[in-house]
Amino acid sequence: MAKKITAGIALLGIVILIWYFISQRISISGFNTETATQTATTGIKTLSLSEIGKAGQEKVWICPMHPEIMQNHPGNCPICGMDLVQSKDSTAHNHDHSIHVDTSTIQKLGVRLESIKSAPFSQEIHTYGNVIVDGGSIYNVHTKVDGWIRKLNINSVGQKIRKGQVIYEIYSPDLIAQQKDYLRYMVRRDQTLKTIGDISPLVVNPYVMDLLQELSRERTKFLYRDLSIESIHQMEDSLQPIEVVKILAGQAGVVTQINAREGNFVTPSATLFTLADISKVWIDITLYPDQAGRVKRGDAVTIKAPDGQEIQAKLDFINPLAENNKIKARATLNNTNLRFRPGSFVDVTIHADPHEALVLPRSSVIYTGQGNFVILHRGEGHFLPVNIETGIESGDWIEVVDGLLEGAEVAVNGQFLLDAAASLHDAARRMQESHKHQ
Repeated sequence: MAKKITAGIALLGIVILIWYFISQRISISGFNTETATQTATTGIKTLSLSEIGKAGQEKVWICPMHPEIMQNHPGNCPICGMDLVQSKDSTAHNHDHSIHVDTSTIQKLGVRLESIKSAPFSQEIHTYGNVIVDGGSIYNVHTKVDGWIRKLNINSVGQKIRKGQVIYEIYSPDLIAQQKDYLRYMVRRDQTLKTIGDISPLVVNPYVMDLLQELSRERTKFLYRDLSIESIHQMEDSLQPIEVVKILAGQAGVVTQINAREGNFVTPSATLFTLADISKVWIDITLYPDQAGRVKRGDAVTIKAPDGQEIQAKLDFINPLAENNKIKARATLNNTNLRFRPGSFVDVTIHADPHEALVLPRSSVIYTGQGNFVILHRGEGHFLPVNIETGIESGDWIEVVDGLLEGAEVAVNGQFLLDAAASLHDAARRMQESHKHQ
């Protein structure tokens, strides 16, 4: 009997001892959690209702759609813009997931804020283009008479030609015959004028007028055949035809093609040379089908010159036909300074679908499997993770479709530390509630 009593007392003592150690472990765990939270955040403390009011003694206004938005005075929700309503539940702080960061910690973390702003926004399509000559500036050089080229002053592709420059010399029997006819008109004119002048110099003779008009027409024909005025004067002064005639360039440009050489017999139907004016060039832009569906005529284009300078232009043509699964578009550039050389490649950025949008820096967005988040600054060092819906991206900026209003401030850098602190605070709060429930 005594042994049973002794065993019972010992068992009771063990139960009491076990209960004591369990209760101590729970208390220590809760204390360590709170201590770890404060230590890990390094100056970051949770924003509870007691910091907005005085432990429920002051009224609290919250957003019906976003319970985490709460303040101690009426206002609008910074996320959806709804009017805040007064909370009747003193436990509204259970929904608060925000954190508070003191000034010194903000400086240590290097947190920088940026306001959400409305700005013209477009989707950037990056591609490449080929510089080609303007199709409207191409000029084909033809001879106006049959003959043989005796001398050629165009020797290579890329050679610059001035308007009025002698480009080749030709021997043409037809042109020699036309010169002889012109000289006969001149002799008849001089003889007729001398005869009439001796008889009656004040009388206007219709025959003389017709002769002068005919002579003027014959002289103009030489100019149409690209003869220089100096050659015509030489022929008139010497009264002898010029066998090898110098032909002038009717337009300035750069030689892009040569089809004739010295000694060739040429006819008016043959193209001797091709010139192009490169003071204005086309940018032949390459697009893939998915890119072509997002652009249209008139879209702004940024073209990066070989010297690094960016030139602004607009799309003025999109080819409706595809070639090798590629679609060509075109922009026209002024090239008076010859910055762009036909045949070279350039980087092209097309600004498609321009519109007004709310934008914020891309670096402020936290991408997760549950959505995209930003760290919203609520003022006086208070921060709150907010889920947002993003749109297109362009450069260093991203479009905000939903979740924020214009003027709201978000953290541009250091937001991962703030988000980690908010998550740690939320986990610590749940652990505390779990311990209390136990």
